[in-house]
This record gives sequence, C-alpha cells and structure tokens, in this order.
Amino acid sequence: MSLAGKTALVTGGAVRIGRAICEAIAAEGGRVAIHHRGSEDAARALESSLGGTGAPHLRIRADLADPGECEALIGRTIDLAGRLDILINNASAFDPKPIARTSAADLRDAFQINLFAPFILMREFAARVERGRIVNLLDRRISSFAPGTEAYSLTKRALADLTRMAALAFAPRIAVNGVAPGVVLPPAGGTAFPTDRIANVPIGRRIAPEEVARAVVHLLVNEALNGQIIFADGGEHLKG
Repeated sequence: MSLAGKTALVTGGAVRIGRAICEAIAAEGGRVAIHHRGSEDAARALESSLGGTGAPHLRIRADLADPGECEALIGRTIDLAGRLDILINNASAFDPKPIARTSAADLRDAFQINLFAPFILMREFAARVERGRIVNLLDRRISSFAPGTEAYSLTKRALADLTRMAALAFAPRIAVNGVAPGVVLPPAGGTAFPTDRIANVPIGRRIAPEEVARAVVHLLVNEALNGQIIFADGGEHLKG
C-alpha cells in the first residue's frame, strides 16, 4: 500500500518515537494527524516542519486517560482531516516500580493509557473506517520478565495479545500489526541507559527512533502482513 494521500493518526506523535513515526509517514507522502496531550509546542513545531505535497498536516489534543476523549478522538480526527486510513497507537505511560510498591491505582492508570485507550481507538477506527491499517507500539519486554516494570510489562503483553485478536476480528478490511522496540530512548527525564542494558543488545548499540519508524512503515506498506509483531530491538528479545 502506498502511503501517498493517506491520513494517519499517531498518538503521542509530537515527541520521541512518535515524532520519528510522523516524519517517516510524511516522507512517504502521507498526511499526519499529530495527537498530543501536553506537548502542544512540540506538536506545533513538528506540524510546521513536516514536508509533503498533499493536504496539510494537523495536530489534535486529547487526554487518553479520559475514556470519553478516547471515544471521540477518531471521529474528531475524521472531522478535521476529512478521512482516516491509518492508526498508530504509540502513546504510552511508563512508571517503573517493583510489585511491592505498585498500587491498584498505579495498575489501573497503566492499563488505561497502554491498553484501554488503544482498545477504544481500534474499536472506533474499525467502526468508522472502511479499509485501513493499525500498528500498535509494544515493547521487547513482552518476550520476558523485566523486574521493576511489572505494571508496564503487563499492559504491553496484553496489548500484544489484543493486536493478534484484532488482526483476526477486523480482517479483511483492516490489518493490525505491532512493533516491539528495545533500547531506544531513556525514559523522559533520563539522559542515558545503564551500560548493562546496552551490553544486553546483541548488535551492541541502542536502536534509533528512525529505525523503529521504518519498521512501522514496513508494516503499513506491505499488505501481506497482518497479526505480525516486529521486534525492533537488535535481537535483545532473544536473550530474555
């Protein structure tokens, strides 16, 4: 599938991996709806910087912690853009804590952003879009246990299962795939990964956001792919 003339909603699209995904889709001729919650300045700067010869890119704010705003986001995007062909569920919440310090509220908050929001968005996308493609951003932690990130890891494992379920439920109209990044960017506020984290990556380096974005684009343009999960992690998932 060519991305030229297609419109993609990218949640959390203003910064980090989301920004790289927006840039990659725009480079392929796609139009991007940049979702953000608090990163309005970054979203505005990205909107201005993206190239392309088609309809103008746009930005849209929504709080994915609010189920009502999730319910409305797909419809709002279609109203603003006039069409919607692609959904990228990139936004996520990462609050690393061991189980002993994870409260029920912490778990609910993690599931709301990382699982319930993508679930609602996929359901609304499938209800409103005749044909399209969905890519969910996962994490290489779906392949093993990662002490200290249990709530986050549970949500991403659940989203990986939901990705495969939706691939069956929405076929043949809509394909659903996933990308599971590894060591890409430190958590917000961090400056570097621990040395042992890099040492665990078989290719010996972190993954660039642009490399994750290229994996997303591959899943969008190859119409034979449905229910697939690409590990963009340099082979780290092979080591557990």
